[in-house]
Amino acid sequence: MKFGKEFASQMVPEWQNAYMDYEYLKTLLKEIQRFKHRTKPPSTGLKRKLTLYRAFSGLTQKNHHNPTSPSSASPDIESQPILVNSVERNGSESYETTFLMSSDEGGEYELVYFRRLDDELNKVNKFYKDKVEEVMKEANVLNKQMDALIAFRIKVENPPVNFDRSVEMTRLASDIAVSTASLSVPTTPSGGRSKSKRAAHLEAIEESTHGQTEDDKDDEKEMETPVQEPKPPKPKIKGVKPAPLEVLDRVKMNNTLETSRSTIKGVLQVPKQAEMSFSRENLRKVEDQLKRAFVEFYQKLRLLKSYSFLNTLAFSKIMKKYDKITSRSASRSYMKMVDNSNLGSSDDITKLMERVEATFIKHFSNANRTKGMDILRPKAKRDRHRVTFSTGFLAGCMASLLLALIMIVRLRRIMDSRGRTIYMETMFPLYSLFGFIVLHMLMYAIDIFYWRKYRVNYAFIFGFKPGTELGYREVLLLSFGLGTLALAAVLCNLDMEMDPKTKDYKAFTELLPLLLVLVLLIILFLPFKILYRTNRFFFLTCLFHSICAPLYKVTLPDFFLADQLTSQVQAIRSLEFYVCYYGWGDFKHRENKCRGSNVFATFYFIVAVLPYMARLLQCLRRLFEERDPVQGYNGLKYFLTIVAVCLRTAYYVNTGIGWRVIVGIVSAIAAIFCTYWDFVYDWGLLNRQSKNPWLRDKLLVPHKYIYFGAIGLNVVLRFAWLQTVLNFKFDLHRETLATLVASLEIIRRGVWNFFRLENEHLNNVGKYRAFKSVPLPFNYDEDDDKDD
Repeated sequence: MKFGKEFASQMVPEWQNAYMDYEYLKTLLKEIQRFKHRTKPPSTGLKRKLTLYRAFSGLTQKNHHNPTSPSSASPDIESQPILVNSVERNGSESYETTFLMSSDEGGEYELVYFRRLDDELNKVNKFYKDKVEEVMKEANVLNKQMDALIAFRIKVENPPVNFDRSVEMTRLASDIAVSTASLSVPTTPSGGRSKSKRAAHLEAIEESTHGQTEDDKDDEKEMETPVQEPKPPKPKIKGVKPAPLEVLDRVKMNNTLETSRSTIKGVLQVPKQAEMSFSRENLRKVEDQLKRAFVEFYQKLRLLKSYSFLNTLAFSKIMKKYDKITSRSASRSYMKMVDNSNLGSSDDITKLMERVEATFIKHFSNANRTKGMDILRPKAKRDRHRVTFSTGFLAGCMASLLLALIMIVRLRRIMDSRGRTIYMETMFPLYSLFGFIVLHMLMYAIDIFYWRKYRVNYAFIFGFKPGTELGYREVLLLSFGLGTLALAAVLCNLDMEMDPKTKDYKAFTELLPLLLVLVLLIILFLPFKILYRTNRFFFLTCLFHSICAPLYKVTLPDFFLADQLTSQVQAIRSLEFYVCYYGWGDFKHRENKCRGSNVFATFYFIVAVLPYMARLLQCLRRLFEERDPVQGYNGLKYFLTIVAVCLRTAYYVNTGIGWRVIVGIVSAIAAIFCTYWDFVYDWGLLNRQSKNPWLRDKLLVPHKYIYFGAIGLNVVLRFAWLQTVLNFKFDLHRETLATLVASLEIIRRGVWNFFRLENEHLNNVGKYRAFKSVPLPFNYDEDDDKDD
């Protein structure tokens, strides 16, 4: 793989604008190359290399390096093509390259190249420096949290041995203080802030082993790096940290766990517990929260280290290309400037990573380094061949069963038999449930495929644990497996005539749909670590939060799942029919009175509006918390949809001219409102001032017609409900027509999913949000923080 593609594949998606623009610099080099080809004198014939005419040096002669030869001497500064130096601009350090060969033919092209190269270096260097300062501040916060944790642990466990903890608790703070101080030291043009001096300065503090236990010394030996230079005297850290137990007088525990009970207490303004409870349960909660915070913080450090390495390598690659094209020797001088910058010379991230590793291993993995590093550095998820094979096998089984079903229906003329109407009104709604689920999973698998193709960080946006997110192969495996089971059950239950002797159908085959639903529910709630347990429980958690919408803080996975449920109204109605058919119907004779029951008709309205009601309550919760009027307008959209769905359901039960007019007007208003919201707010499109007219400034899909096609498709599928009002005449059963309309809505939702998450990803990119904010367990008093 070429470096350009490898460079793009290794980028942090949310930081892609902060990386060096390698491709654009390559285009500038291609312009220089094309100019040199145009101005190159035409070749007069085949020329042999001059080295073929040199005197033969012999086979056994050794090359003796002559230090006084001109070739070994340092090149004259006047022969250098560039002059690099650092300048101060607006209080910050930046780098500037002076091209000394601008008078040469084509020098203006190279001058443009170096100006853009300096801009990229300054951009990358500034971004890296800002991020380093940011993580240093976060590390200081984590250090205070560790102070409180150790004091809390002492209070709970009450260890009998009295040992000196001051050094252990201040070591992380020492590294942070020195690293932050080193960042504030101005750098001279010659790279005054050298790597060796800063390393020796940091090592001098880390080598402070006075008052440490033997275990502490062993931990230090693992993390130390030998330094050849003499070490300066140990600097004294200003400020004396309080005794560990005194820290608890200045902190309060944060109630970071959002529950329905805490929400109700907040609404009723129930006073919170003022005193801190020193229990083992609270200690476990605090350790779990800090453990997650350290893992997330370590991932940020890893990405920053990767960012530094990739950009430094990119500058080296692009300068080698420049030297090759122009036959100059500028890469050494320029890379020396890169190495002296924050990007190339700062080792604060490496030092901090070592201290985080040592702290995490000691406090959160019981001094087990292997276990601790497995948590901090989870192994990359690999595609398994058995998943690919199983997916292909089940896809073939599903296709074969579907073809067999079509052939049996056509050859035996089953749909022309006497039991056709009964089958369509009883068995078809039961099996259509599995069709809706399989179709939705297929659309989700397609979304995942294109999210990965266009580098949408869906795992981070949804909040999956690293390495646990499902790929499109796994989703296809599950969908094809469910489709195969459902089609096999349909073939087993394809009886249109009852037994003439018993006057009923076979009980086992009639119970197949119910058994299949029960199997799915058992698998969904299965507590064992099989069949993607992490993802199943994540789905159940989001589903529970959606059902109890106003009682939990609304997150993106919660309202995203609730949006999916709004496209599965027909599937929810199928579940209602399951309860009625097997609970109060005579399934052996395929008889039921569901359609004529007032209770069933009432719940037919209720289950249709439940997903929209959940989204409405989520919008109201966000309006109450965020005070954002946009959430109020979004809630109004769902309220209009609820009214439209209720009216369409009523028209489906009781037809009439008056109902038709009312349903048409209200549904049209709701559909226009929802369509506008899809384009403007969910997808971020229809921006007339954008550089991409009527789209948005940033697009991940390179072909603009894809967006316009998605807009047109969304409009058409949004108005699929017109069939229920205008009563288009089709030679199809009513249940079949309702199933087709519901399937079109699921397809529309699958298209909506891709562009909705693309817009969310670009919003994260615009704000460089590549990490989750993990709530911390302790909160220090503001007055004490000001004194510090």
